[in-house]
Amino acid sequence: MPTLASWLHDLSPFALKITDGFGLRWYGLSYAMGFVVAYLFMRLLARRGLILIPAERIGDAMTWLILGVVVGGRLGYAIFYEPRLFITFSSSFPWWGMFTLNKGGMASHGGIAGVIIASWWISRGFKDESGRIVGKCSMLHVLDVMSVAAPPGLFFGRIANFINGELLGKIVTPPGQPGPWWAVRFPQEMLSEPMSKGGHRPDLTQGQQHALEELLLKHALPTDNLDQAYQRVLDQLEKGGEAGRRVAAELGPLISSRHPSQLYQALAEGIVLWVVLMLIWRRPRASGVVASWFLIVYGVLRVLTEVWRLPDAQLTVQRILGLSRGQWLSVLMVIAGFCLLGASLAIARRTSPVRLVGGWGRRTEHSA
Repeated sequence: MPTLASWLHDLSPFALKITDGFGLRWYGLSYAMGFVVAYLFMRLLARRGLILIPAERIGDAMTWLILGVVVGGRLGYAIFYEPRLFITFSSSFPWWGMFTLNKGGMASHGGIAGVIIASWWISRGFKDESGRIVGKCSMLHVLDVMSVAAPPGLFFGRIANFINGELLGKIVTPPGQPGPWWAVRFPQEMLSEPMSKGGHRPDLTQGQQHALEELLLKHALPTDNLDQAYQRVLDQLEKGGEAGRRVAAELGPLISSRHPSQLYQALAEGIVLWVVLMLIWRRPRASGVVASWFLIVYGVLRVLTEVWRLPDAQLTVQRILGLSRGQWLSVLMVIAGFCLLGASLAIARRTSPVRLVGGWGRRTEHSA
């Protein structure tokens, strides 16, 4: 058997598998980790007097933030990428397609929209024990805070996408040909429609197709359909051991090598974006400036990294004027970011004292 240079993806989507199809998934953990980091970071800022949200109310703010991310992300995915979820119902739990979060399906653009709505609610302040409103501030100030707290969550989410083998990148070399060391072979590509029908599954030669059928027959139960049989192959691959190595040796030559676009986006959206925002945050800025640069930088990075990422296979029209739907949404984010930047600076010029956010080791100055 030829040795292919690129790595065959054999990671399980489960951090802890309890039964077939049920357990603690890395996807859910990624969201939890992102929220925990955001909470700790916002508490640090609040305790140093760098934001107007009181430290004792960060937990309340996080509740609205989580709600905004989850509801906005799911609604955004359904609206932008898979509208049929609104009318998909089944007789088994959770009954409605919109609730099947265990199968993935969250849109970062929708999550950002949810954060904007949550920021508006948080800016209204919170009632203390005496009924007095505390922590009331401008919505732009809250958006700035949420912007610097968001990138770790974006990073963890993209890492979970990589572990799940979803949001596949473009093919570098076809099945059977050695790929470069940095490429990854995702066996999940077989679960998609053929490329001739708009899916991500590459065409196999007659010999490769015969080898795949033989592999499926070795692991299939009499009642299995093709997808169920292939899932058993994946389960064996993820378990590892001698049996897993045998599956890898047979399956590897049938899988294409791809750009690990999920890792590209984890680096861009999680690390590069955070570094840029923290550099902007170093000096006090007018409220809304940090959030503006979040929209601009995130949008630009998303447009660039999606050059190596394939559009969602279920979309009838995958590209419009050469750009994917995600890229067009990101272009709109860049435009919105520049509009917000202009509006924020205009508001700051008319406000005395100037509203400032950011800076380390000093208290920010805000107007009433």
